[in-house]
Amino acid sequence: MSKDKKKVCLISSSGGHLEQIRQLKDVYNQYDCFYVVSRTKATEAMKQKHYIVSDLVRKNKVVMVLRMTRMMFEQFGIFIKERPDVILTTGAAVAIPMCVIGKSFRKKVIYIESFARMNTPNKTGLLIYKFADLFIIQWEALKKYYPKAVNGGSIY
Repeated sequence: MSKDKKKVCLISSSGGHLEQIRQLKDVYNQYDCFYVVSRTKATEAMKQKHYIVSDLVRKNKVVMVLRMTRMMFEQFGIFIKERPDVILTTGAAVAIPMCVIGKSFRKKVIYIESFARMNTPNKTGLLIYKFADLFIIQWEALKKYYPKAVNGGSIY
């Protein structure tokens, strides 16, 4: 990797969030990228450089706090190993620790609100909006929740 080439962490949960982040071909063709994803058969088979991490389980508050703590430690290790310049995410909860870690190390955080969120925000977006360097929405109706967001239009 060239010293001038930025390193980008692409982090998302599986399913639609991952599909959306994979649409950003210009990003991973232009920058040195790696993925951080939750475990599924599809993510285990990914050809791109990736790390499999725990995801949030919302069974009860105690389990949720324990899982978030585990996720924070897992992702901190990845962050230290990879040293990304930018954290780019489409959500969901799996991205929270990496975004917090990245921001605490003064790295850029870019969040793209899910295409599926046409009229209402999601909890992860509401949290990360508070500190993201760039917050992108795909539907103009979300401006009422995210007034400083940039409408990037559909990534599909």
